[in-house]
Amino acid sequence: MTTESASGALDALATEAYRPELAEIDRRSTLEIARAMNAEDAAVPGAVARELPRIAAAIDAAAARLAEGGRLLYVGAGTPGRLGVLDASECPPTFNTAPGEVLGLIAGGPAALVSAVEGAEDSGELAASDLDAHGVTSADVVVGVSASGRTPYAVGAVRHARALGALTIGVACNAGSPLAAAAEHGIEVVTGPELIAGSTRLKAGTAQKLVLNMISTISMIRLGKTYGNLMVDVRASNEKLRARARRIVRLATGAPDEAVEAALKSTGGEVKNAILTILGDVSAATAERLLAESDGHLRGALRAAAE
Repeated sequence: MTTESASGALDALATEAYRPELAEIDRRSTLEIARAMNAEDAAVPGAVARELPRIAAAIDAAAARLAEGGRLLYVGAGTPGRLGVLDASECPPTFNTAPGEVLGLIAGGPAALVSAVEGAEDSGELAASDLDAHGVTSADVVVGVSASGRTPYAVGAVRHARALGALTIGVACNAGSPLAAAAEHGIEVVTGPELIAGSTRLKAGTAQKLVLNMISTISMIRLGKTYGNLMVDVRASNEKLRARARRIVRLATGAPDEAVEAALKSTGGEVKNAILTILGDVSAATAERLLAESDGHLRGALRAAAE
């Protein structure tokens, strides 16, 4: 693409639009700028809300693949790539996902998390290679993320993943994007021009974070990783999380501290198992068996314990 055609392509994107009314924003007071930014950010949830039916459909499809043992992979360049890595990295401690179950791939590799890797986002072939290196198959879910919706790395990843039979989701912030068109489930959260022209780490980045939060969190709810709104699959890997584990068992069961401690000790610190031993009045071994038979769904295990 020539310099002129690239410039023209950017001119057509809402996320790149220039706003003359903000041309002298640098002359405003700090408080005035902060208020302007806050007002801009307030519009993001509404933009996400307009895409909720498509987001929900994508999540239901993704959860079905994950329930069969598939993986969730986020793919993006720059800010979208970093957001994908962030969301993926938070799934193991929050939902006790297995290593490699949720992955974030960023154009240019780990080095791109802290500094730009020139040209990496311009290669769809690199995206295909990265997916192949992770052994993506038809069992997996690949989510391409791009503010513009035209980043070659994200679009190339989705096209390659779809050719492999993987479920594909495209998350963009412009209407009529190549990314959404390439994906089985296209999500276009149109956030409009940024406060600083083209700085899509602002509203677009916020919108992408909200959507990725939904994809991972609701998928995990569907997989039985929560009990009500409690993180019953939390991995208690430090003192803060161990305290949280005790609190979750107490909230779920209403049991006194002594009973909570005993249940957690008998189950090796497994929150879901501990809750089941108390509410189902079963042994730790039986709790483990019932959870395995219910595919990790605590409500299903509790029903089985009551039979």
